[in-house]
Amino acid sequence: MTAPHTLTLRRPDDWHLHLRDGEMLRAVLPASAARFGRAIVMPNLRPPVTGVAEALAYRERIVAALPSGSRFRPLMTCYATDAADPDEIERGWSDGVFAAVKLYPAHATTNSDHGVSDFSRIVPLLERMQSLGMPLLVHGEVTDPAVDMFDREAVFIERVLSPLLAALPRLRLVFEHVTTAQAVAFVRAHAAGGRVGATITAHHLLINRNAMFAGGLRPHAYCLPVAKRERHRKALVEAATSGEAAFFLGTDSAPHPVAAKESACGCAGIFTAPAGLELYAEVFEQAGALDRLEAFASLNGPRFYRLPPNDDTITLVRRPWTMPAEIAGVVPFRAGEEIAWTLTETPPLAETPPLAETP
Repeated sequence: MTAPHTLTLRRPDDWHLHLRDGEMLRAVLPASAARFGRAIVMPNLRPPVTGVAEALAYRERIVAALPSGSRFRPLMTCYATDAADPDEIERGWSDGVFAAVKLYPAHATTNSDHGVSDFSRIVPLLERMQSLGMPLLVHGEVTDPAVDMFDREAVFIERVLSPLLAALPRLRLVFEHVTTAQAVAFVRAHAAGGRVGATITAHHLLINRNAMFAGGLRPHAYCLPVAKRERHRKALVEAATSGEAAFFLGTDSAPHPVAAKESACGCAGIFTAPAGLELYAEVFEQAGALDRLEAFASLNGPRFYRLPPNDDTITLVRRPWTMPAEIAGVVPFRAGEEIAWTLTETPPLAETPPLAETP
C-alpha cells in the first residue's frame, strides 16, 4: 500500500516538554506552539517550580513569549521534593494551576538536584494525590552508582514502581519517556482503567545506544534515560504504533547550548522540537502505521489527563527538508539531515545565531 503524501490529524499535544526560561524560552517555544495545542511543561528550572506562585509566574512568561495569535496552552507541573507540601499542591490542583506533579529521583538527570532522595518522605503527598486523582509523572531511573547505566530503568521498576503501585492502588501515574521492553510490559500490566500511561519520545523511537558512539562520542545523542539496545527500540516502536491508549506522545525536547553539550561533563537532553511531530510521522510511516498516529499523538494523552481533544487539525505533507545545523546556539536532533515530512503551516527553519544570554 502506497503511503499518503498528505496527512491531516486532530492537533496533537506534547505531554513532556522542556521550555527552559528567558532567552532560551523565547527561542524554542515557537517550534512547539506551531505543532501542539497543549504541553505538559517540566518544572526543573533553577530554582525549580515547587509552589503555586512560581508556577503562575512561569506560565505568564510562557504565554508572553508565544507568537501572536497562538492558541498553545502550557500545562504546569509541580516539582516534587522531600519537603513537598501536600496542602500547597492540592491548592494548585484545585485552582487549575497544576496539571500534575513531576517526580525526579535526586540527581537522576538535568536540574534534578532538589529531587526526591527518600521516597518514604513523600508518602503523605502521594496519598493526597491518590485521593485527588492527580497524576504523578515519574522519571523512572534509580541513581544507585552500583547499577549499570543501561539497567537503571529496569531496576527502578523492580525497586520503586512496583512497590509504589502496590501500596497506592489508586494512584494515577505516567511513566515518562520509557526506553525499555520492561517498561512497556510494566505499563501494559497496570494500564487498566487508565491508571498508568507512558510517554514515548521520537528520539528513543529512532535511535539506539549506538548513536552515542558512532565514530566517536556523540554528545548530541546523549539524553537521560539513555537510548538502549535495538531490541528495546523495537519494543517502543511496537508500543507506540499499537494503538493502545496507555501510550502517548511526549517529546522530552530538551535544549542546551552547544557549550553545555560539548563539554567535559555534557548535559543530557535532545532538542527535537523543530521537528516535534514530523519525526513521529517518519516512525509511524516506517512501521506501516500512519493510520494510528492520530491516536498516539492527539487522543491517548487527553484521555489519560481527562481533557477533551483539541478541536482543530494540523497537516503534514511528505516533502523533505533539511534540519539546520544549529538553531539559537542549540544543535537540534538530526542536524544537517533530511526530515521526510513538512508541517504545512510553518515555513522551513533556517539556521539562527546563538542567543545573547545563556539560560
